[in-house]
Amino acid sequence: MNDMEQDNQITEQNLQPDLYGDAGKKKRKKPGFAAGVVVGIAAAAVILVGGTFGICKAGNYQMVIGSKGASKVKNTKLLDQDTVDKVDELTNYMDLYYYEDYDVQDVQDGLLEGVVSGLGDKYSAYYTAEEYKEQQLSTSGTYYGIGAALAQDKDTMQVTITKIYEGTPSEEAGLKKDDVIVSADGTDATSMELTDFVKLIRGEEGTTVHLEIYRPSTEETLEFDVERKNVELPSVSSQMLENNIGYIQISEFQSKTAEQFESALSSLKDQGAQSLIVDVRGNGGGLVDSVVAILDDILPEGTVVYTEDKYGNRQDYTSSGDTYLDMPIAVLVDQNSASASEIFAGAIKDYNYGTLIGTKTFGKGIVQTVFSLPEGDAIKITTAKYFTPDGNYIHGVGIEPDIELEYQFMGGENDEYSVDLDNQIQKAIEVLSKQ
Repeated sequence: MNDMEQDNQITEQNLQPDLYGDAGKKKRKKPGFAAGVVVGIAAAAVILVGGTFGICKAGNYQMVIGSKGASKVKNTKLLDQDTVDKVDELTNYMDLYYYEDYDVQDVQDGLLEGVVSGLGDKYSAYYTAEEYKEQQLSTSGTYYGIGAALAQDKDTMQVTITKIYEGTPSEEAGLKKDDVIVSADGTDATSMELTDFVKLIRGEEGTTVHLEIYRPSTEETLEFDVERKNVELPSVSSQMLENNIGYIQISEFQSKTAEQFESALSSLKDQGAQSLIVDVRGNGGGLVDSVVAILDDILPEGTVVYTEDKYGNRQDYTSSGDTYLDMPIAVLVDQNSASASEIFAGAIKDYNYGTLIGTKTFGKGIVQTVFSLPEGDAIKITTAKYFTPDGNYIHGVGIEPDIELEYQFMGGENDEYSVDLDNQIQKAIEVLSKQ
């Protein structure tokens, strides 16, 4: 399976590759934007995928890829004897002169990370077994936790609940949006980064986590014992807007995103939707198969994206044409719409199937593949370039919208965010109302 993510980001929901602005002003920002606050989910994870199987050939070099890793017929010169001797030499100096004892496993992990980082590619990475397990959580959109989205102020380290997901342990326990988490099982929330703190909140199904909460609305300090359960976080949300316009927001492309999109679209049609806004602003990417499945629901028969590796091998991802969306579409994009989001936007644009509104997209036109290794660890490698249906390579370039419009919050200082106060959504409504 291929992974198309902007970067390893932290998400409460996936990390939600969303950014929030200053915690005190987040209500003036559209969901998923800003600078200064780390966003996580009480089971935060990072986007990524599983392994693949195949055979690549180039001249007299052959690599066989499978569940047990890669074996090379021809040895690389990367680990020649001089390099091995140099590693031994460095280790000897560390053993003799490093001022403290060190963890051998940590150094070994660092060595492996260094091998991959030597590529100079920020999207390729080595994952320890623990890191890989964490990564895999987000692709399914499920985890064992409490179902609350959290944000941490970068200056104060204060952790605030930004969203309570419906039907989750957090809702059942009585936690509320804007509650401040003081501690989890006695550990001060401000004592560590959010990614580490959410690990304390997650845990085995059926166990409980003790949370101390400060509730600003009542100025109360409260305590909750919240049972951890199997939580499925939605990557799709929807609502009906004026003029029979349906609105769907996709936060990331997970394994269940296509299913959630189909359900949302069906519900909107039942409510009388005659046109559609798809919002992928702040969506940093996700799984190729997921975005292709959604495009298969929208576009007529044809290629929606294709990839090429360094050997010139091309793989086409297509829409069957069995179903397609016969209604006007507007797609909202911004500078944080990346990778799989750009596949979506690029296909809609090349098929002239809708109107792109917003600002130029991120510009990530490469594909990563994650290969699982025998000891539970993994390596993620950039394996191919991808192209829009018309053959456009958008890496480092991005996709220009049909209507360029910077985001502007149209409300006052004390107004909460709503679609009515989002100038880009309102522009989309205006465009669709004329079609």
